[in-house]
Formats: sequence, C-alpha cells, structure tokens
Amino acid sequence: MQYTHLGRSGLSVSRLCLGTMNFGPQTEESAAHSIMDSALDAGINFFDTANVYGGTQHRGWTEEILGRWFAKGGERRDRVVLATKLYGTMTERPNESKLSALNIRRALDASLKRLQTDYIDVYQFHHVDRNTPWDEIWQAIEVAVQQGKILYSGSSNFAGWHIAQAQEAAARRNYNGLVSEQSIYNLLTRNVELEVIPAAQEYGLGLIPWSPLHGGLLGGVLKKERDGVRRLEGRAAETLKKHEDQIRQYEDLADDLGHEPGDVGLAWLLHQPAVTAPIVGPRTQDQLDAAIRALDVTLDADALKRLDDIFPGHRTAPEDYAW
Repeated sequence: MQYTHLGRSGLSVSRLCLGTMNFGPQTEESAAHSIMDSALDAGINFFDTANVYGGTQHRGWTEEILGRWFAKGGERRDRVVLATKLYGTMTERPNESKLSALNIRRALDASLKRLQTDYIDVYQFHHVDRNTPWDEIWQAIEVAVQQGKILYSGSSNFAGWHIAQAQEAAARRNYNGLVSEQSIYNLLTRNVELEVIPAAQEYGLGLIPWSPLHGGLLGGVLKKERDGVRRLEGRAAETLKKHEDQIRQYEDLADDLGHEPGDVGLAWLLHQPAVTAPIVGPRTQDQLDAAIRALDVTLDADALKRLDDIFPGHRTAPEDYAW
C-alpha cells in the first residue's frame, strides 16, 4: 500500500479511501465486516462514512455497522483513520441538520455512540451551510478538539470560494481549519479543476474524490452490457447515452493499455497531483480487489494525454474561459 499525508497535516493515509455508503442498504453486515477486514489487511487505513448513511428509514445504520466492527477488537479502531460527516437531516426536529453549534455538538456525540469510539480523526462538513457563520462553526469545532472528540476538520461539496471563506475565518481564530475537501471528481466530471482544486492546493487541503468511476460508467459499462452483466436504467442510462462515444473510446484505450477500464479510471485520479485518495465504495469483495489492483497501474504521458483528449478537462479559472 502507498501512503501520503492528508493535505498539509501530518496525518498519513492510504492512497485509497474505503467508502462505506453501501454498508447496510446494499451490503449486509457480515459481508461489510469482511470487506473492512480485507481492506485493513491490504493496508487501507482510511475509512469514510457519514451520519446519514443507511437510507431514509435507518439513518445512522452504516455508522452502527462500523461501530460493531470496531467492537470486535483486534486493534481495528487503532489501525483506522476514521472520517465521518454531518450536515444532513437526521430527524424532522429542528436543529437536527446543518452546521449550527448545537447540531455539531449533538451530531458528533451521536456519531461517537454509533461508532463505539471516543474520537473521530477527520470530522467533515457534508455540505456548506449558508446560514451559519463560520465563527460559530469553528468555535464549536474548537470545543470538540479541546474535548478530544475530533482531531481534524474537512469539507465536502464545497466551492472554491467556500474553502477560502472557511480558511480565512479559521486563520483569524488562529485555528488550522480544513485539511481536506471531498468532491465528485472523475474523468467525466472535472469541474473541480476550475476553482476547487486551485483553492485546495493554495490552502493545503487534500482532495478526496467521491464517485471516482461515475457510478460505474467508467468501470467497463459497455462491455458489461454486451456481456449481459449489467444494464443501466434511469439517469445512469441517460448519462451513458449522452457520453457513449467517449466511453467507447475510453474502454478501447483501456484494452490497448492492457488494463480494465475501472483500473484506468482510478489510476488516472491517482496520477493527479492534488488527489490524496479516491473513495472506493465496494459492495462486494471483488469490487474491493479491483480497486486495490489500480494501485499497480502506471499511466505514461501518452496515456494521460489520450485520456485528456477523450475527456477534456479544465484549466484554472479564469484562463479556462477568459484570458
């Protein structure tokens, strides 16, 4: 396994982050525990979850599954850099969502209870809260740090100016602020290259891409459809129809390189300087094994150029659209 620091922090994390969103709704508990054991055995020490994961009828389910896994012992908790998130609505009661000081306190304590741990390594804001001032947010986080309940703070789904706003407010308080940003980023969706990545790099945040294979569209979907393994419906089918020519070229390129398409998609992210660790969210052991395989894929300059030709990216704003 390869390791790197999370942003400008001294925290060492694996180059792959185990996403747990499927644990519970898609993957039953015993299989989820087995996947987490396999991830640890492979050297993956960075696990990501969120308080809302588990579905609308059982929010918190995924954290509970992780908690029961930690409770098995074997230094499982000590070996994991644990990241969870708050923001989403947990109940219909007021103050049970977003980033007020009250919800930060309540949501953190509830996550700690479900996870059966006394601290979170990286506590992340799942979305920007436009109605809560940063001084209130940072004061609540500082209290949690002083209590030993969290060590680092991260953001998710922030725009570049949200990152700047958060970091400048933290600097005024002589607080470290954010160490990571979790955004959608893959060959098909490269909008973060405009402003989010430049902001993250300027302020020393590590980038943790979610949906690295765009919901499976970059995982060999055309081949799987031809083989009768998978058939897309709804929005995924519409996206495939819109990008079918690009995806066909991409799968052909993967064949030329001698790799599976999913391996190439993950490897491309691992070649991006701003990226700390893509989040892989396996439903099965085979999917975890495939993600780990991507760590051994090296893309040369020609392969990277051909991928850029198929999926054009963005230059930093404003040069992307102006002079």
